[in-house]
Amino acid sequence: MSSTEIDATVPDGPPEWDERPPRKGDVERTCIVSRETMPIAELLRFVQAPDGSVVPDLKRNLPGRGVWVEARRAVVEKAVAKKLFARAFRAQVSVDPGLPGLIDRLMSDHALGTLGLARKAGEVVIGFAKVEAAVARERLAGLVHAAEAGSDGVSKLTAALRRRFGGEDGVPVVRIFSGPQLDLALGRSNVIHAALLSGRAAEIFLERAVALGRYRDDPVTTPTNDDHAEKSGTPPQE
Repeated sequence: MSSTEIDATVPDGPPEWDERPPRKGDVERTCIVSRETMPIAELLRFVQAPDGSVVPDLKRNLPGRGVWVEARRAVVEKAVAKKLFARAFRAQVSVDPGLPGLIDRLMSDHALGTLGLARKAGEVVIGFAKVEAAVARERLAGLVHAAEAGSDGVSKLTAALRRRFGGEDGVPVVRIFSGPQLDLALGRSNVIHAALLSGRAAEIFLERAVALGRYRDDPVTTPTNDDHAEKSGTPPQE
């Protein structure tokens, strides 16, 4: 069920939409909620479909007029509640009240789909013992724990990260997906821990997982040490 936003109370002024999807050189846009200019990577694009509905454009490539909202669920909820899409498009638009939840599902699906591609590319190691070994000696890109993973296993792998990198922040650690979600994405059962090996698919998964965590205000643990790339990209010396 959708709600219709009416622009009758919108004051005169220029519309806030773009005429086209962003090009490669475009780096910033303005959020219609905060009115702040932000990097495109921190924003979500929405377009008005031919039927007047507002559609999320996660890949930022749908044709037509687009408006931008900071990529946080609370901000999208505010845009829906305050009817800011109608104001930005200066038109009557149809907005599904479940839009914030839809975005969460789409972002989750995109991230998990990429995790499946990373497995097919040989960039995912599954199983506690294999993950622990990968932390010690492989070209590591990140770790994944199921949301319900027990503290014992997580603590042991955290200790392994400390031994490898000298701290807990050696690589990104993702813990925002449930075991069943990981099972489905990886085509295995009872996935609790996984190691991500260096590779393009693993990197894209991590980018999408970080974006999803930010959207949920449940951030993925990311490295802060400046030499992360050097440490994770080179096997330790014997």
